[in-house]
Amino acid sequence: MLDCLLAIAPEATTMYESEITRFVRDLLEANPKLKELQKSNRATWWDKPQDLGEQGEHAASEVANKGYAYFPVPAARGFKPGKG
Repeated sequence: MLDCLLAIAPEATTMYESEITRFVRDLLEANPKLKELQKSNRATWWDKPQDLGEQGEHAASEVANKGYAYFPVPAARGFKPGKG
């Protein structure tokens, strides 16, 4: 059955390639220095050594967010906050 399909549509064996994929591939082929520039720019922002002590301090200093930040949720009638 596959042989019949290949005889009818031989292009069916090629994989789909989007316009964006072709654009990026052609861009990188036309400008080979872009790959190195991409690596160096990534190193600027993301590839940094991590300081576990500083991360711990940051985590310890976080304040819990309220459930809804846009306006305070009205209290139920007859309910006094803080009194259980």
